[in-house]
Amino acid sequence: MADQRAAPEKGTGHATRQMALVFAMGVALTLGGLLIAPPGDRGAVIVIAAILLALAAGTWLFPWERFDPRLPLVLCLPVLGILAYCTLAFEGSSVGTAPFFMLLSVWVGLHFPTAAVLALGPLTVLAYVVPLAVDGRGTAVVVGAILFVPTAMAVGTLISRQVNRQHRARETIQRMERWRAALTATLAHDVRSPLTSVQFALETLDEDGDVLPPEQRHAIIASALRQTSRIRRLATSLLDAERIDSRGLQLDLRPIRLRAAVEDAVSYLTAPVGVAVDPDLMVRADPQRLEQILVNLTANAIRHGAPPIIVSTEPAAADGMVAVHVRDHGPGVPEEKRAALFSRFSSADTSPESVGLGLWITRELVRAHGGDVHHSPADPGTRFTFTIPAA
Repeated sequence: MADQRAAPEKGTGHATRQMALVFAMGVALTLGGLLIAPPGDRGAVIVIAAILLALAAGTWLFPWERFDPRLPLVLCLPVLGILAYCTLAFEGSSVGTAPFFMLLSVWVGLHFPTAAVLALGPLTVLAYVVPLAVDGRGTAVVVGAILFVPTAMAVGTLISRQVNRQHRARETIQRMERWRAALTATLAHDVRSPLTSVQFALETLDEDGDVLPPEQRHAIIASALRQTSRIRRLATSLLDAERIDSRGLQLDLRPIRLRAAVEDAVSYLTAPVGVAVDPDLMVRADPQRLEQILVNLTANAIRHGAPPIIVSTEPAAADGMVAVHVRDHGPGVPEEKRAALFSRFSSADTSPESVGLGLWITRELVRAHGGDVHHSPADPGTRFTFTIPAA
């Protein structure tokens, strides 16, 4: 998994405000150093304080969020430059600048990938160790500085890795929360409608069952049974989503007459669907899962497309797979949403009754059979094609 940080809208602004406060702290410490600085060095100290003040104001006011989230790394350059100058120019600052090098490494580790922390190592050597060596501060001081650099890098790396783990944990929690919200939304919408139909059927039979003609009574019972089957399919879909995640999805494969399976599936739908399937075509599939695939695709075509809705097939290919097409004649899927069609919680499906699980489950069920599913534009409309083994 890539070592990423929070979105620029949150992470970049937070990181740069922290660095602005570090610059402001540097201004205060530098001005405090005037009390102990030799008279000849006070002019340079004031110049450094002015530079730090300008950096603090510029860092705070600059619109970092409009640019690449890695852009704040450029702030390391003026920090290193000032620390290098202080280390070289003020002999007493060689020890005092070390905590700021460590602070810089911690800042990079908090907000950027580990690679950025490691890239800071050579720059720290140039800004800290080289000035000490050039100024002839002594072997012990230079060796101590050399040992300090890996320590600072190690601290920054540990922080970066820990922050990255926390980001991954937060993303996992967010996915779980979306899954919980999706279950709630699915149950609230998809269960309410069939339960209302079942309740109406039962109330009708309770009040007028004795006087209804047999044909009407059977029709009401058949409607209630269809709606209970719809609830069962919903429960199965939700369980399948959990099983797919835990890799526990089991298939009961058997030879099935495809046309009969298609006709049974579309009988649950509220709109007419044309069926152009060879009556003798046999496929090897799990009956319940094949029904889910067909219902999901045809219901999706009814919801987003326009009539006529047609289910058709092609003869088995050389690889033994049968292609099944579900086509509508609607406006089609916008190009910018096609890439996310089969992802879980797809944003491509913006209908109020959808939570973005149907096409994802369909793809996983088709792949469990050894096939695949894809979308292709039709003129007009949309065509979804899935492949399934011939019997």
